[in-house]
Amino acid sequence: MEREVYFRHLQNESNHWWFRARGEIISAMIKKNISSNDKKLKILDFGSGSGTNIEMLSNLGDVYVYEKNKEIFNILKLKYGKFRNVKFIENLGKENFFDLILAADVIEHIKNDFETIENFYNILNTKGQLILTVPAYDFLMSKKDEVLQHYRRYNKKSLQKLITKYFDEIKVSYFNFFLFIPIALVIIFFKLFNMDFIDKVEKKPNELTNVILHRIFSFEKYFLNFLNFPFGVSIIAILKKKQND
Repeated sequence: MEREVYFRHLQNESNHWWFRARGEIISAMIKKNISSNDKKLKILDFGSGSGTNIEMLSNLGDVYVYEKNKEIFNILKLKYGKFRNVKFIENLGKENFFDLILAADVIEHIKNDFETIENFYNILNTKGQLILTVPAYDFLMSKKDEVLQHYRRYNKKSLQKLITKYFDEIKVSYFNFFLFIPIALVIIFFKLFNMDFIDKVEKKPNELTNVILHRIFSFEKYFLNFLNFPFGVSIIAILKKKQND
């Protein structure tokens, strides 16, 4: 991502409705679907970005923070270095190590996403699990994606095709379902007029709007453990490492 995007995220992620709700949904999905057998999980936060998920993950086990942008990596060390169970790594390390990998809105930034999925498989232990979130639908590709340096958006079928060699599905669902229509209409409007709108949507809106959007989006955590949404702005995948025959 561009430098200014990282810093905009750092300024807004703690209160912005989208970051907060996504974190709550991921947390609920981990607690429901990720088995720990009462042991402390070794969790890789891959592509930590502004660090929006680090504190949440630190309540679940030891968190290994991996972020390729060196400037942001150093900021995260200053911000979260006081957490005893948060470690900062510059290399992904040995095979069969992690219990859980979270890649939240990351693999769309990577040109060879299949190679990354293969790497996840190698560094997860035998019963390791992977959580991915990705943006959905090519028709929503916009200037925002260009600024964020996205190579692609996914649909459920393309994501399943990407992971099927190395992972079995626990759950794959669209999410940000309830807000899909208004968000899609806004994106299409800005696309039609070739307008740059990332600065508007990534800054926290006024307090009332922020609260309403957060409550609508976060409400999905009560549904996702029991059903799969048929469409949404994003996709969440909860996967387990395939076992050798």
